Amino acid sequence: MKLSPMLVAAGILGAFAVFGVGLVAVTYGMTAPMIAANERAAVLREVRAILPPGELDNDPIEDRLEISDPVRLGAQVTQVYRARRDGDVVAVVLDPVVGNGYSGPIRLLVSVLADGSLGGVRVLSHRETPGLGDRIEVARSDWILGFSGRSLGNPPAEDWEVRRDGGEFDQFTGATITPRAVVRAVRGALELVAEQRAALFAAPVVATGPSE
Repeated sequence: MKLSPMLVAAGILGAFAVFGVGLVAVTYGMTAPMIAANERAAVLREVRAILPPGELDNDPIEDRLEISDPVRLGAQVTQVYRARRDGDVVAVVLDPVVGNGYSGPIRLLVSVLADGSLGGVRVLSHRETPGLGDRIEVARSDWILGFSGRSLGNPPAEDWEVRRDGGEFDQFTGATITPRAVVRAVRGALELVAEQRAALFAAPVVATGPSE
């Protein structure tokens, strides 16, 4: 029985589709571990950057909890990495998601030390406007460094806003939405840590699996 050209063409296309899907699956299987390792290394690098030098002797990526407070932390599940020294937790690092950035979600790392002050804040990812909102990146300006050493009492709670809203934090010329959202997210992270301090700082070592 002679097959029609249309059936032959369909068969060839089907074979290419199956081959393409298989190739993608094999490629993903080979590269996924490398991608995960690179992402883990990037997060660990940023975590260490906002912790006091020499203060930790553990791997905080392997010692973490998962908490849920979507209102203040912006996601259903938030990672909490613990930095330890001689077994004691000296700082926790949260990765809240700012959902109301100007151009989309902003993923942060917020380090809170045992005394309730901020070890630092860094931006892991964002889609803010180049030249305006992207000044939340430490590579673009030193604005994000202004959080270091701050706490819920420094400044007082009512001053945890940008200056345009009557607060103490600078906004960017031509871009207020981005810094406003970041300031409020950092304040929310501080509030949560203050409320759950006992659980976050006293909990035993917990590893939830490989970081994604």
